Amino acid sequence: MKYILLVFIFFGTFTTNSQNNLNQQFIDIEKKVIEWRRHFHQNPELSNQEFKTAEKIAEHLRLLGIEVQTGVAITGVVGLLKGEKPGKVIALRADIDALPVTERNDLPFKSTVKTTFLNTETGVMHACGHDTHIAILMGVAEILSKNKDKIKGTVKFIFQPAEEGPPPGEEGGAKLMIKEGVLENPKVDAIFGLHINAGTPVGILKYKKGGIMASVERFVIDVKGKQTHGSQPWSGVDPILISAKIIDGLQTIISREAKLTNEAAVITVGKITAGTRFNIIPEAAQLIGTVRTLDIEMRSMIERRMKEMTETIAKAYGGEATISFRNQTSITYNDPDLSDKILPTLKRVAGEENVKTMKATTGGEDFSYFQEVVPGLYFFLGGMSPNQESKGAFPHHTPDFMIDESGMLLGVKTLTNITFDYLNN
Repeated sequence: MKYILLVFIFFGTFTTNSQNNLNQQFIDIEKKVIEWRRHFHQNPELSNQEFKTAEKIAEHLRLLGIEVQTGVAITGVVGLLKGEKPGKVIALRADIDALPVTERNDLPFKSTVKTTFLNTETGVMHACGHDTHIAILMGVAEILSKNKDKIKGTVKFIFQPAEEGPPPGEEGGAKLMIKEGVLENPKVDAIFGLHINAGTPVGILKYKKGGIMASVERFVIDVKGKQTHGSQPWSGVDPILISAKIIDGLQTIISREAKLTNEAAVITVGKITAGTRFNIIPEAAQLIGTVRTLDIEMRSMIERRMKEMTETIAKAYGGEATISFRNQTSITYNDPDLSDKILPTLKRVAGEENVKTMKATTGGEDFSYFQEVVPGLYFFLGGMSPNQESKGAFPHHTPDFMIDESGMLLGVKTLTNITFDYLNN
């Protein structure tokens, strides 16, 4: 009954002629969206360096008559579109940064940009689809600006830099945008975002209520032992041995203590640093890794047990160890009530058979910080070509990452219809 009512109200916003006009606008915008995407793909910029990207976005919004604010969180752009009637405030977000990846695709618009990242020469590539997100939201902005007489409320377009994380020593991303007031003046009531996915077929939308992407914690464990000659281990305390025992122990938190039937969790040690020579037991070792969780209580339990286990194991072997955590993203949490209200829109736009529920992923997204402040919904948009399905898609963040551009129009339609339905109903 809820679904039928929503459809009735939505189409009540449009006459038959205006609905046909809107459908034609979708058809007309696709070519522009593809052109914009190719421009950004060919001219990628790393986190907190998206100056040219921001200029092009801001220029487009200004031409549409949208109020524009630049320099938000260093390189972010925010557009404000006020409807003809007062009402709620909806935010639509797109991330705009690229990655330090050298592209291997043979495309006429492939990236040939080079840079130095953390003292290493590398290419720069939109290897996660942020170029498509920018283009989609620019398309949504153009269509909504042409139909603002049918909008009850205000639309805030958030083009966010540094989703992949700001450079070391810098602030950036969603956290900094929030700190600078992006969700205020006017105060946002709900926020929506999408992520194109190279492993999901074109035409498909995927969503999940509750935790859809994991919180990402970076941890550092410093182990202190006592240096000695490699031939006389009894005269020292081996921090490498202690590190091995800690690594082994941490995995038991996942395999024996975490209630994985509720949500998934991961502890990974990705880097170990210790020693200088084969015949010297060093004084210290350092472990660096990540924790991924989808449940707030589980996250607290895992951090507490990691601290207890790290300190206790080191002490048992005669050494000392400390652990510190740095939050990279929170849990990307789709508000259940908001998800229920918007689900009919997703099904109407994509077709009920093309809207799929999904398992949570242990990847992270700093869209999660927006969702800690206001209710939000984050979903995935299919970007895999039918020709690619038989051999599988290349993963995100790789040199061969590829997106089928025909999937982007559904993103434009979905965000546009979400806006109309949320504000007018």
